[in-house]
Amino acid sequence: MKNRLWTFCRIAVGVIVLITFTPLVTPPGIKEPFFMGMPYTLWLGITITLLIVALTWLGTMVHPGNKD
Repeated sequence: MKNRLWTFCRIAVGVIVLITFTPLVTPPGIKEPFFMGMPYTLWLGITITLLIVALTWLGTMVHPGNKD
């Protein structure tokens, strides 16, 4: 089970990093929509950062070299 979660973490972080640099996340010249006064790119960047932090934490728990 730990090996599957470890593989999931590695693949998920890789996909998130690749998606971050596409026009989906950083569209040129787009400020709308706003969420809590923050433009689209900012709040989506914060969300992506939180996802990567959560995956990093999970990765430290399920890393194959981790001693229980």
